[in-house]
Amino acid sequence: MAIQLPMAPLEAEGASETSHLAKARIRRCTYRRLIAVTADDERIYEVECLFPERKVPIPLGDLESATPVCNACSAAHIFRPDED
Repeated sequence: MAIQLPMAPLEAEGASETSHLAKARIRRCTYRRLIAVTADDERIYEVECLFPERKVPIPLGDLESATPVCNACSAAHIFRPDED
C-alpha cells in the first residue's frame, strides 16, 4: 500500500511568481547557425536558418524569438536523430 506524503500548501504570493521549470528548449537542427553577439555580462545569440540550400541564411532573431519558429518547423528530416 502506498503512503501519501503531505504536500506544502500553495501561498498566495508564491502563485504569482514565475514557474521554476526550465524554459522551452530549441530543437537541435542541422541547418541552424548560432552567432554569438558580444554583450556586457550576458550570452546573446543570433539565430539563422540555412534550410534548404545552405547558401542564403534567413535571420530568425535572437534565441528566444527563434525558439517557437524552429520548434514549429515541419521539415522533420532536418532535426538530429536524438531529438525524436
